[in-house]
Amino acid sequence: MKAILALEDGSVFHGEGFGASASACGEVCFNTSMTGYQEILTDPSYKGQIVTMTYPLIGNYGVNDVDVESWRPHVAGFVIRELSPVVSNWRADYSLAEYLERNGIPGIQGIDTRALTKKLRVRGALNGFISTEEVTEAEAVRRAREWPGMVGMDFVKDVTHKEPFRWDESDERSGSFKLVFGNDDANARQRRQPLPPADIPIVAYDFGMKYNILRRLRQHGFRVQVVPATTPAVEAMKYKPAGIFLSNGPGDPAALGYAVQAVSDLVRTGVPMFGICLGHQILGQALGGRTFKLKFGHRGGNQPVKDLDSGRVEITSQNHGFAVDAASLPSDVAVNRINLNDQTVEGLSHKTRPVFCVQYHPEASPGPHDSTPLFAQFRDMVQGRG
Repeated sequence: MKAILALEDGSVFHGEGFGASASACGEVCFNTSMTGYQEILTDPSYKGQIVTMTYPLIGNYGVNDVDVESWRPHVAGFVIRELSPVVSNWRADYSLAEYLERNGIPGIQGIDTRALTKKLRVRGALNGFISTEEVTEAEAVRRAREWPGMVGMDFVKDVTHKEPFRWDESDERSGSFKLVFGNDDANARQRRQPLPPADIPIVAYDFGMKYNILRRLRQHGFRVQVVPATTPAVEAMKYKPAGIFLSNGPGDPAALGYAVQAVSDLVRTGVPMFGICLGHQILGQALGGRTFKLKFGHRGGNQPVKDLDSGRVEITSQNHGFAVDAASLPSDVAVNRINLNDQTVEGLSHKTRPVFCVQYHPEASPGPHDSTPLFAQFRDMVQGRG
């Protein structure tokens, strides 16, 4: 089937459709990861976005039911150079095209993704419209221009779990995958490394949380109570947490006044706190700072971040279109990490309270594992050793 991608600046790309017969609007962005398209599709932070993969061949290892990062894919549309005609992986349950079709998401292949990416880097992120249905160029451009955009949008309420729950009470979902060579067991795909005791209770705010964050927290001995994004501080404290975790999520952090208020109240309790991505931006606001929209965001598994305290450089996994304004932060908040590409804020810590956060994803999935020790740092802080 034919497909079309139109941008608000009037650009139109024609290609071959795959996935669902559908149409959608969203912010067109690009991700530089070479693998991990399944995790990208199911990352709630991509709510309201049409994702372009810069790596040219996508879909060769299919999609499985185990490696998802949330309860469903959240991208509005998917843009690639070439869809692999062959799925070759023993863990695959579907092809990429089948997976998108099952979830009502349109995809387009066969367009010049390099030209599209260069346009987004020069012009900045653009609103777009993608369709695998019969739509004229004029209609597609009109739909792209009419979409309101990301600024001021609260997508968190669309992706957060509506009810609180305990993560993985039976310890069946959190162990690292264990490959058993020469094993013909039908359950080989479910083999997991053993877990430590869950001896530290924490509350995790779900602003659109990736499941691998929850897996990592459990792997570090946390007993995780997940609460919806709109949970007031007084309700979160009823669980008697030893620490508070703030998750990633989609949309404009400046539109989340309810979350900023809850986190401000929690900071005053003195409970140790760790935030990632949107959680970092919410915490930055709760500590007195402001956020702003980046030109085209940071999305991929190769973002260099410098730890200003140690001088160490981490290669990180990132997915965000907003950042904390360093100049807006009060004197009791320290910027301790920066992005080496554009010097934007990548990490904060409070000088007197047990609070820290990072803009990137230490749980990766996909991406490098340079930043995994941040979970151990959080545990040390909760135990009074950090």
